[in-house]
Amino acid sequence: MNQDQVNGKLKDIGGKIQEEAGKLVGSADQQAKGLANQVEGKTQEKLGDAKEVIKDATN
Repeated sequence: MNQDQVNGKLKDIGGKIQEEAGKLVGSADQQAKGLANQVEGKTQEKLGDAKEVIKDATN
């Protein structure tokens, strides 16, 4: 597991928490920011997955 995978997962989880908090307080802005963080986190995690595949293929 590399740093991109870890940071991506953490950003995804943080985004889910932010989205739910936005729902609880009725803030569409916070919900949107949470969703954006989830997308960013999942993208970073996929980048980390690709790096692992390349690393494994070159070894």
